[in-house]
Amino acid sequence: MTAIPATFRAYVARKVEGPDGTPAVERGVRGFAATELPDGDVEIRVDWSSVNFKDGLATRIDGKVARIDPIIPGIDLAGEVVASGDASIPVGSPVVVHGYDLGVARHGGYAEYQRVPAAWVVPLGEGLSTHDAMAIGTAGFTAAMSVIALEDHGLTPGDGPVLVTGASGGVGSTAVAILAQRGHEVWAATGKADEADRLRGLGAAGILGRDEVTAEGKPLESERWAGAVDAVGAATLPYVLRTMRHGAAVASSGNASGPKLDTTVFPFILRGVALLGMDSAVMPIDRRRAIWRRLATDLRPRRLGEGITEVTLDTLDTALDGILAGEARGRWVVRVGSG
Repeated sequence: MTAIPATFRAYVARKVEGPDGTPAVERGVRGFAATELPDGDVEIRVDWSSVNFKDGLATRIDGKVARIDPIIPGIDLAGEVVASGDASIPVGSPVVVHGYDLGVARHGGYAEYQRVPAAWVVPLGEGLSTHDAMAIGTAGFTAAMSVIALEDHGLTPGDGPVLVTGASGGVGSTAVAILAQRGHEVWAATGKADEADRLRGLGAAGILGRDEVTAEGKPLESERWAGAVDAVGAATLPYVLRTMRHGAAVASSGNASGPKLDTTVFPFILRGVALLGMDSAVMPIDRRRAIWRRLATDLRPRRLGEGITEVTLDTLDTALDGILAGEARGRWVVRVGSG
């Protein structure tokens, strides 16, 4: 027995033949049948989702993300449980779901209702609403993972400046906010000069322009950074690595500028720099739930909920195109249900 209506609204992308006979993607809001959803232990009325780089790729013919067709994109969602086969996740609970195959090989968050395995579900405790959860979302969760990884590696407030690249985007801006909240001296690198005031408001002590962090340089340069969160990839990571202090670590999660890394072994073998990869998609659920508990307490980002742009299922196209074009400033959240 299901608590999901027979049909509901969802934003769907599907492959079609274009006007010239080449493959294309058709996307938009349509009625979706509950019978088209896969099996799962928990049914959720979705209040909010968010817009991530991967979501944009899922709606492109060359995006190489979507593994089912058609697909409801949305790699994260937050809402209320309407049916549950797991006693630890009761009906009426506010929950968040992200990662695993959501929005990639299984229908995702851009739907009024969703059905998922109980082992993917994170109950939201006191301190975070479903809107807060998507203001954080996959991007903010990745930022929290990055801060935890750096501190587990030994970074403490007072060790020196910590660099965040791609600071205007979802991962970067949340990383700035969390690091500053925890007492670190944070420097934000961005190609958007008009974002400087917002980033300082989140706690950035200084701002670097894109030109500085993408310039070519020597294999090793002056030791500058006690830690770094790189949310960009190919364009910035070479600079980050060659300017790290001895024994420092970089938490790397982004490939918005491409996946290829052009560097040398010198930062690793002459300075002992650690490159820490951040992958939130397949994290065990116990650890995932523990990090969400911290996001409601000691890892709660400074000024959570500010700098948010809200869109709806009907206005998603602009946001999905914008994030692929590098126009993200802070977080886009998607009002799916009543919120």
